[in-house]
Amino acid sequence: MAENITKAAGAEEVKPRSVRVVLMALMIAMLLAMLDNMIIGTAMPTIVGELGGLEHLSWVVTAYTLATAASTPIWGKIGDMYGRKGSFLTSIIIFLIGSALSGMAQDMGQLIGFRAVQGLGAGGLMVGVMAIIGDLIPPRERGKYQGMMAGVMALAMIGGPLVGGTITDHMGWRWSFYINLPLGAVALAMVTAVLHLPKKKAQGKIDYLGAALLTIAITSTVLVTTWGGTEYAWGSAEIIGLIVVGVLSVAAFLYAETKAAEPVMPLHIFRSRNFTLMSVIGFLVGFAMFGGVLYLPLFQQSVQGASATNSGLLLLPMLLSMMAVSLVAGRITTSSGKYKVFPIAGGALMVVGLFLLATMDTGTTRLVSGLYMAVLGAGLGFLMQITMLVAQNSVEMKDMGVASSSATLFRTLGGSFGVALMGSLFTSRVTDTMSERLGPEAARSAGSAQLDAASLAKLPEAVRDAYQHAVAAGTHSAFLLGAAVAVVGFVLAWFVKEVPLRGAGPAPAGGEPAKAAQAPQDTFAH
Repeated sequence: MAENITKAAGAEEVKPRSVRVVLMALMIAMLLAMLDNMIIGTAMPTIVGELGGLEHLSWVVTAYTLATAASTPIWGKIGDMYGRKGSFLTSIIIFLIGSALSGMAQDMGQLIGFRAVQGLGAGGLMVGVMAIIGDLIPPRERGKYQGMMAGVMALAMIGGPLVGGTITDHMGWRWSFYINLPLGAVALAMVTAVLHLPKKKAQGKIDYLGAALLTIAITSTVLVTTWGGTEYAWGSAEIIGLIVVGVLSVAAFLYAETKAAEPVMPLHIFRSRNFTLMSVIGFLVGFAMFGGVLYLPLFQQSVQGASATNSGLLLLPMLLSMMAVSLVAGRITTSSGKYKVFPIAGGALMVVGLFLLATMDTGTTRLVSGLYMAVLGAGLGFLMQITMLVAQNSVEMKDMGVASSSATLFRTLGGSFGVALMGSLFTSRVTDTMSERLGPEAARSAGSAQLDAASLAKLPEAVRDAYQHAVAAGTHSAFLLGAAVAVVGFVLAWFVKEVPLRGAGPAPAGGEPAKAAQAPQDTFAH
């Protein structure tokens, strides 16, 4: 374990055994970032019961999401300029401070503020993991480890609600935050001891103007997708104002980046056709995945009568399929160096899976819906890690951080848009269907809440039947929108250019591994 880890593009070969130790620490940090919201979701009713402030409930999640999204590209640039290890350790420390403070919050206002601190740290966790992996492991070899990353994601989605419910019931909601501390301490100790990367000296100053404009643009976008159709009507002055602010700040940001010495998001990375395509496809993957994670458990609880306690287990067919396919795709990529077929296959399966899910109705069995979820999971498995792999392979090593953060940001924004647009369509269809079956008054009283199986059982049969049909109709519309969006990703995948992956594949008998590919040549000019 004493071997040092050095940068893959440096003087010393990376030791597989040491890589596994570092990857274990990185996966713990990745689990911290992904597990948090899953755990907190199940604890929220208890938190509101103790702290009050029900009207501010949504801000507990929104503050975290906003801080994470806004800080993501900044963490990436700081890592590029000042060194990956220092910025990653700093993000873990900030996340743990935010977790400890959130656990000690005495009112809803404090909790929201401390969640924002936690989100600032979380923004650097995912970017740090992806960028360090990009530094340590050449793209050609990275496929071996894809299954590990997909497994962490599956563990967070399945285990989060179960862990959150167990902790809240037996230890109190504050431990939903405190649980991060021992995990984070292990990650800190392992990264500090085993990860050794070359130190960097910044050649210029941080692009503060660009960072501020980008933060405003991201904040406006996330607030539009969070508030639109819920807190405020889509045509309200507040939403229109946020859209205008978002558009103007994006325009100002693009102009500022052309003048900055060290832009927070260098626009030249988008000259790479593959990088731009993978950013858009990553956005669409986020759109489909987060929408699916939100509405599949709702359908199975409301229509199929599944228990809310096991909400994470309801996604098992999708997550296991995603993990298995990601592992196979990674192995094939490593052995062959070929990857273009995977975005195409993933796009096709994502379209088919979402369309099949859109056909579900009140008579669909759990077995059938599980098979449909497995198809969607296979599509996501082909796309989840390949999009990041190709994006990182499309830029120079000096831009690894901003490439990783940009790809992560686009996926996050895709999730925000997916939840907002699919949610708006879902709510509209539920309300319309309830009105058709029960009349406007009954629809408002019964359709205003998302009812679980236990609550549904107490309703009169006519109301229960109407609500189940309404949820099925809303799910149909949401997944049909997702399928239409996924078609765009499938079409774009055909334009990906198969540029050789940097790093060696399997060495020929008695020979040396192939030398790393030079700077990728996939610009639009070609």
